[in-house]
Amino acid sequence: MATDIRQSLILTGGIISLALAGNVARSYGYIDGDTVTRVILGANGMVIAWYGNRLPKIFAPRGDTRQANRVAGRSMVLSGIVYTGLWAFAPVSVAFVGGCAAIIAGVAVTYGYCLSLRRNAATE
Repeated sequence: MATDIRQSLILTGGIISLALAGNVARSYGYIDGDTVTRVILGANGMVIAWYGNRLPKIFAPRGDTRQANRVAGRSMVLSGIVYTGLWAFAPVSVAFVGGCAAIIAGVAVTYGYCLSLRRNAATE
């Protein structure tokens, strides 16, 4: 548990450092504001993918729970990668809408799968 908290704090520090470095680089004219926004939001997408990958490894008590965690992990990894890709390559308006849609879709897949497991357990 302490390792997870330490990793999360390091990751948070990395994102904050990236944001600060981006703002300094923008103020010196090395990069523009759009690039700073894209880099920071792309990094957020990678954090979503990283947590999605970690999710199945954190919880593993029962078979159904393990299945749900695997689906959650895969859907969040994929949605985080799509989010990052959109912020890296798409126009800002498309990246905003598409990125939000990708994250919402990842959460919806996880929620729907958990509901189906619950429904199947109730009928058994």
